[in-house]
Amino acid sequence: MAYEMSKTFPFETLDVTTPLGTAQETVMAEQPVVATILRAGLPMHIGFLNYFDRADNSFISAYRKHLKNDEFKIEIEYLSSPKIDDRILILNDPMLASGSSMVLGYQAMLNKGTPKHVHVACIIASKEGLEYVKRNMPENSTIWVGAVDDELTAQSYIVPGLGDAGDLAFGSKE
Repeated sequence: MAYEMSKTFPFETLDVTTPLGTAQETVMAEQPVVATILRAGLPMHIGFLNYFDRADNSFISAYRKHLKNDEFKIEIEYLSSPKIDDRILILNDPMLASGSSMVLGYQAMLNKGTPKHVHVACIIASKEGLEYVKRNMPENSTIWVGAVDDELTAQSYIVPGLGDAGDLAFGSKE
């Protein structure tokens, strides 16, 4: 996904000098900011850094605060990010269930500036979450999804989905 995404970025040709000579090489004209919704997004973040190894990093702590009767709201608790004014922003989270974490994460990032383009990256999305993100992200956004699952439960879990991506990557939260 990161490789395909990189094809949409601006590139420039530079003279690169090595001990054996000089060659013209095509390189990315600018580095993106890779923003990850913790903790489930960390493995995906590392994968993106394999392609964007000079990117700046942002981390957004978002979690479900459970209320009564299977209801919850998404809380953004922490944000660490450089300025993003006029930069390419990549927001990644492996699971896009309701879409609320992604939209609220983006809104939190706006405290650091306004990006020139936003790439939303997820591995699995629900139809409802995908539609929610499309409606609530700016026009200068591109959404990258590996697969779309048909169902979202009343508790906003993707069916069949994968389960809790954070627990699968790092073990239970208990």
